[in-house]
Amino acid sequence: MKIESVVKEMEMVFESFHNCVEHAMDVLENARFIAAKEFSSTNEIIELSSILHDIGIIEAEKRHGSRSGKFQELEGPPIALEILKKHGFDNETIERVCFIVGNHHSPEKIDGLDFQILWEADLIVNMQGMDIIKGDTEILKKFIFQNFKTEKGKEIALSKYFPNEK
Repeated sequence: MKIESVVKEMEMVFESFHNCVEHAMDVLENARFIAAKEFSSTNEIIELSSILHDIGIIEAEKRHGSRSGKFQELEGPPIALEILKKHGFDNETIERVCFIVGNHHSPEKIDGLDFQILWEADLIVNMQGMDIIKGDTEILKKFIFQNFKTEKGKEIALSKYFPNEK
């Protein structure tokens, strides 16, 4: 029930930005598939990070005139903190989720499987808008194998962008 409450909060923050809600829910779906393979169950930190990873995007645009990743990382954690506290999550969970939200555009800061899964789940969705998708298939495959560390993440990315290959 607490996860659903956080989804509702995220939807309220993004009430005029349906594409942000849709993006977060797509990332959540990917993260659940990857986490189920890696952990044989769902993982609260991964789910919360997926729902809240872009929560700072509107505030970034208001304060900095930009939706760039560095500003999302700056503005997202305070909003995530407020939402998570409101719904009674423990300090350890809040700290971890805020760390991931505050670094989700910085792959060099990935420091655990939970963060890696969020990175991959988000990247699967974001790849659609990347120039690399329009390019050479070998470059795309190399990109996937360089950025995806989990087998399920690789599998999802490959099946999405190379649906006719087995």
